[in-house]
Order: sequence, then C-alpha cells, then structure tokens
Amino acid sequence: MIRIGMMIGDRYEILERIGTGGMSDVYKAKDHKLNRHVAVKVLKQEFSENTNFVSKFRVEAQAAASLMHPNIVNVYDVGEENGVYYIVMELVEGITLKKYIEKKARLSFKEAVSIAIQACMGIEAAHKNHIIHRDIKPQNIIISKDGKVKVTDFGIAKAATSNTITSNVMGSVHYTSPEQARGGYSDEKSDIYSMGITLFEMLTGRVPFNGETTVAIAIKHIQEEMPSPRDFVPEIPASVEQIVLKCTQKSPDRRYHTMAALIEDLKKALMSPDEDFVRIEDPNESMATRNAAREQGEVRRQTQSRKKEPEKEQIRLKKNNNGGSGNSGQSASKKKKAPVRVQEAEEAYEDSRMERITTVLAVIGAVLIGCAVIFLVGRTMGIFEFGQPDGQVTMIGVADLTEQEAVEALKKAGLAPEVVYAASDTVEPGHVISADVQENAIVEKGSRVVLTVSGQAQQEDGIPVPDVQGFLEAEATATLQKNGFEVAKSEGFSDTVEKGRIISQSPAGDTRAAAGTAVSIVISQGPNTDNRVAMPAIIGLEPMDAIAILTEAGLMVGEQNDMNDDNVDLIGKVCYASYTVGAPVEPGTAIDIGISIGPAAATYMYTEPVESPADLDPEYKEGTQCTVTITGQSGKEYFKTTVSAFPITTVNLHGLPDPAAAITYEYYVEGAAQTQINGNGETVTVPGERRQQVVQRTVRFAPEG
Repeated sequence: MIRIGMMIGDRYEILERIGTGGMSDVYKAKDHKLNRHVAVKVLKQEFSENTNFVSKFRVEAQAAASLMHPNIVNVYDVGEENGVYYIVMELVEGITLKKYIEKKARLSFKEAVSIAIQACMGIEAAHKNHIIHRDIKPQNIIISKDGKVKVTDFGIAKAATSNTITSNVMGSVHYTSPEQARGGYSDEKSDIYSMGITLFEMLTGRVPFNGETTVAIAIKHIQEEMPSPRDFVPEIPASVEQIVLKCTQKSPDRRYHTMAALIEDLKKALMSPDEDFVRIEDPNESMATRNAAREQGEVRRQTQSRKKEPEKEQIRLKKNNNGGSGNSGQSASKKKKAPVRVQEAEEAYEDSRMERITTVLAVIGAVLIGCAVIFLVGRTMGIFEFGQPDGQVTMIGVADLTEQEAVEALKKAGLAPEVVYAASDTVEPGHVISADVQENAIVEKGSRVVLTVSGQAQQEDGIPVPDVQGFLEAEATATLQKNGFEVAKSEGFSDTVEKGRIISQSPAGDTRAAAGTAVSIVISQGPNTDNRVAMPAIIGLEPMDAIAILTEAGLMVGEQNDMNDDNVDLIGKVCYASYTVGAPVEPGTAIDIGISIGPAAATYMYTEPVESPADLDPEYKEGTQCTVTITGQSGKEYFKTTVSAFPITTVNLHGLPDPAAAITYEYYVEGAAQTQINGNGETVTVPGERRQQVVQRTVRFAPEG
C-alpha cells in the first residue's frame, strides 16, 4: 500500500499522487540519492498478485529502461518492495495530448502533423530496440511546458524478444489495431495503426469508431471501413488524409512498413500538403490477385484429384480410345496417343466446368446486387423499416456540433430540441457538450431532447463579432474597433487571399464575445514562394498558447527563459521572441522565447567611506577598537569589520535590494576617574567604569544604473 511520505527503494520519497490509470497509479516523488523529482508508476494490486503478469511486466520495464530519447519519457529504475512493483520515470511537467485536444476541440493539420512527427520519432527509437509499445493513444503522449512531445508508458510495452502480454490486459480499444482486437500477433505495424487513429483524433477532435461496449468498438476496428478525416474537417489536406488512411489499413501489409517511412511522409505533408505522394495498395487489385491464385489452386487440386481416379476407370478410357482390337502395331500406336486424348478430354471438361461455375457466380452476384439496390431505395423511401415501428426515430449524434447545427439536425430527425447552457473548459463556446438522450437510442417521434451547450445564453453572451475575413487590414481593424473589440495582428502566407487582406480571425465572425475581447486577425502576405513561414505574433500570450501557435506554424520551440519586463501586464506571459513578428523563417527553426517575471527589481550600491562615530558619541576616543556593521532595512547584513582607525575606505557594495541601511558602531569606553577618601582618610583615585557603547547612523544607498 502506497502512502504519502513513505520511502520506497530506500531513496524515493512519495510526495503526492498525480495520476491514475487502468493498470497503475502515478506518484510524484523525490529521489534523495540524486536530489531530483521523479514520477513513480506503481502497479495496481490486482496485477501485482498475478505472478505471470508481473514476470513479463518486469522484463519489459527493464527493456524500456534501456531507451533514451528526447521524445520518450525515460525510465530510470524498476523495482519491487513488499509486493509493490514500481517503475521510476522522468517527471514531465505538462499535459497529455488527450487533454490538449479536449482543450482545443481539434488541432490544425500543421500542429497535428508536427506533434505526430515528434511522437513517431520516439516510437521509432523504441522499434529500433525491438520494443513495441502496443498502447499508443493520446493519453500516453505528453506535451511538456517547453513544447516537447514525449511518449510514455513504455514500461508496459512488449519487448519483441520476450513473451507477449495478453491483449485483453493492454491497450485502449478506441486505438487498438484489428490484429490486437482479434487477440492475434502484433508488431511495429500495430503501433503505426494506433498512431494513425491518434492523428485522426488530433485532426477531427473525435475517434473514428465508437460504441456502447468495448466489444462493439473492437468489432468496428475489425470489420468497418475507416472513415476519412475529411468527412469531418473538409479543409484537411489530401496528403494528410491519405497518411491517416494508410496508417489505418485493416491489413498490416498495406500500412507503412516502418515508422521511418511514416515520418518521411509526415514531413513531406508539412512542406507540401497538397502534393499527391502517398501510395496505398489498391484493395481491389490485391483481391483480384488472390482470387486468381485461389482459382488456379482449385484447378490444380481438381486435376490432381482426377488423376487419382480408380485404375479400372483409366483402363476403361484407354480401351474405349483403342477401339478394343487391331494389329499390334496399330494398337501400340494408339496406346501411345491415348494419354494425350485423356488430357485433352480433362482440359475440355475443366473449361466447361469453370464456365458453368463462372456463369452461376455471375448470376448470383447480379441477384444480390439487385436486392441490395432495391433494399436501399426502399429504405430511403420508407418502404422497409425493420426493427423500428412507425412513430419512432433513432437519436442522432450531436456532440461537438454548433448549437444551430444540432438544433436543425434534431428537427430534421423529427425531434424537439431544447437548449440549456453551461460553462466548459474543454468544449468551444457555442458547441454542444452533451444531450440527455443517448446516441442511437430509439425514441418516440417528437420527443424532447435537451442539449447542453458551452457558454451562456445569447442575450448574456456578449456582442456579435464582425466577420472581417477578406477585408483589407485597415478596414478590418476599423470595423472591429468600431464594434468594441481590441485587435491582435499576425501575418501569414496564402495562395488564395490577396496580400494585405485578412486570411482568418479568432473568435470567428458571426459568433459572440465580450466587449473588449482581443480578436486575432491573420494578414495575408501573399503566396509563400520560398516555403518559409511568417513568424507569428506570440508576445502577450500564455506560454502554452504560444507554443501551440509556433508548432502549428511548423516551427520548433527553442530555449525558454524567465526574464524581467517592465510591463506588469505581461507577468507570466511571453515577453520576448528571437524573431520579430512577420519575419520569414525556415520551417523547423527553433524560436527562443522569454517568459516575464515582472519588472526588474531596483538595486542599489554603497561606496562611500564609513566615518568615525566620534560625531555621534563624544565619549569615543580615536584609536579605540570598534566593530562596524552595515545592515539593510530588510535586516540583511552586508558588511562587518573591526577597525581602530577611521574613515573606512574599503566599502564597495553593489546589487543591494535595500535602498537604505543602518551603520552600527560597537566599542568600549572608559568612564571618568573619580577621587575618593578611603577608610584611612587617604585620598585615592578610582579608575572609571569600562562599559560597552552602541551607536548607529542611517545612510541611504545610491541607485544603480
């Protein structure tokens, strides 16, 4: 049992739980041996009690520990303590790709492809080490705060050189390959399939196959045709669509053979998205080849079968061909020719038989096609309604549709939509979060369906945003400002939008937003003739948003540094970029960014001589030993020395946060001698009392800079 504060492996102190999954819990811990924070993944109790599973788990985790790659969450250690099995991994600050997709609804193709390239590079490194992940999904891909993409959970991957882990234990059914769903053998191409599904979700914001049970979803992976991502987002380039479809072919042989080949096509798609370079094997040609091979095999089998007919049948055929009599020479001649005629007879028989089979199959095929056409036409016209009585309709899917789209679709389906509004951090305002009737449910026609939509009711949801796409820059700026919005400008290339006009805007036109909202507009720089990209505007953005915009533009994130900036409104936001807005930049260039930590704190210096305390205390005698201390108003001690001569000229203090300080003098003084008459009547001199004296003076430091 893991408890907060406990120590495992004599070095890892458990600090807090940061995640949980189907197989394990993840904790943040401190490695006291190396003085760093790590993530500790602890196998759940039900799996820890399975000795066979634990054995395979340890072998594979140890294999994963050998992987070191920038796009992999590195495994540092594997261990067991008191029946608790754990993996120690690199602690990555960031969010999972799943949460990132939910936050943005869907990603642009450039951002999705850029993330996929980094993830594939990590998986490729594992494949080169004969390690198959077998559970690629957005939940197992992390985007760190510095924009790096890292694949995790290799600790439960399958080492190709070890025994496999049962399929029903591993993986998520939404991303599982057909061969995994069947419980069969899986290899590197299974990871390629899952990567294709992940890319589909990044591009569309949804998974291609869904269902009420895991079995139903698995069957769809095996049987149903993969939908095209362009069915949901038409603006996805054709090359990216083809990459997704090639990754997700049902047959592993038709997918990319290696991650390297997939990465190569992804990079081409980033540079030339409209180019037709992806090649997918034609299933019809493959089927025809296999059918021909099967037919030839059938002919050979039938011929061999007839060659094994009873010997008496062969004798009978020969006798018939010989005519039963004749001279020996003629008989011998006919005997030599008889086998030829038998072969000719067999070939004629085979040709006739194949013609009959072909004719029968053609007739059956035509009848089936005719029946299918009649059924589809009848279903469309309402003639055939199997399993659904009159007056009932099937609930349609409305998740992620806009409010207007969902309402119109439900009305068309014969249902009565009602709309309520709710705040959401993951669903874009104006889009449907959920419906109170489950998709595919059979309900009475005219039934009420309550839609929950992200945002507030329109009358409370701000003011309309003007649609300025296609406007000239000055016209767009004036229109937005006239309607009560701020304007944030950036530049981009376009083959279709004239230079100086607006390519896109966010929030989109004809939506609603609060007055004073900054509307981002992208101004066309015309066609990109040299494949360079315009440096986007990221100053003033949250770091994660800036990283997303850079990635979407095909750029990388370089160094991130905290720095001072006098604008207090930029605290915690991007205040510096290594390229100016609109500058043409080569794709893949690393952009350094600075995050504001606020205005630089003022600093002060003190280089003046420290004078004697004699002007403060007349009892101080020059030459008396004195301890001098300079203490800032914050209480910090900056200088201390003991001297017997003034002034002190060696004081040289810089970078002081305090504007003022106190100089403290500590020394001893002798009291005045006194004359007294002792008991004998004699006059004696008594030395004065020696006492400690402390005096202070206040000084102000001079500002630096």
